Amino acid sequence: MAGGKKKGGAKSAVAAARGAVPGKGKPWGMIIAVLVVLVLAVSVFGYAFIQISDKNAAQAALAQWQPSDTNKDPSTKIQGVVVKDYKSGQHVQPTQRVAYDQSPPFGGPHDGFWADCDGIVYPNAVRSENMVHALEHGTVWIAYNPDKVKGADLDKLKLKVQGKQFMMLSPYPGLDKPISLQSWGHQLKVDNAGDERIDEFISALRTNQYEYPEVGASCDALGPGQFDPNNPPPFDPSKPGPDAVPMAGTGAQDATNEQQPGGTPPSTGTSATTSPSNPK
Repeated sequence: MAGGKKKGGAKSAVAAARGAVPGKGKPWGMIIAVLVVLVLAVSVFGYAFIQISDKNAAQAALAQWQPSDTNKDPSTKIQGVVVKDYKSGQHVQPTQRVAYDQSPPFGGPHDGFWADCDGIVYPNAVRSENMVHALEHGTVWIAYNPDKVKGADLDKLKLKVQGKQFMMLSPYPGLDKPISLQSWGHQLKVDNAGDERIDEFISALRTNQYEYPEVGASCDALGPGQFDPNNPPPFDPSKPGPDAVPMAGTGAQDATNEQQPGGTPPSTGTSATTSPSNPK
């Protein structure tokens, strides 16, 4: 009996000792890796969801600035917009200047050749008489003071223009505000590229059929010898002289028809073939 107890006790001790030996641990490394992947996935999808939601919200916010039969000029509700009534179709020659009443100008007599406005970013300032003509075709022109708008702010403006029809961007030396937006008969000046009114102005007035004179007119450049977007006529910062064409249009030629690429100069009054464009 005593021997049996001793033997049984020894077995119990061995079993207890074996039980004290640690077993195989949980795969914590794999668990942590899976959790990291899940956290990253949630973060990525969460970010994408936020981006999509923000984009949809921005589009919904801009919808109120879209023109319609019942709201032909939504820009009048944008704080700071200046609206003026200008006679259209008054052309001057490439050697003439116009004594514009606004700076930058946004209506009045203009060159018979319009500036390329097919989503172009001009690195240098362009002659105002050509730029104004592009406004007559439904374009929004963003002008900026090159001494005040640079780097990331300028990049923001470029993104609003590049690849978008009836949009153009150019420096405008001496501009009294950092940024000025023009469409035919409309202007808005703002202090920074992040101002939400910039997008509101564009939404309300780019190719707004109720607010520009030549609906369906082309935005394509006319080419060398007429208007060359690679070598446009330069901006003249000097004050127009006494021989400048006044805003009343004295000295300008009425031209309800305009030249298209390869056609006869508009000063002859030759009929133009307009080509409707769908803004991007």
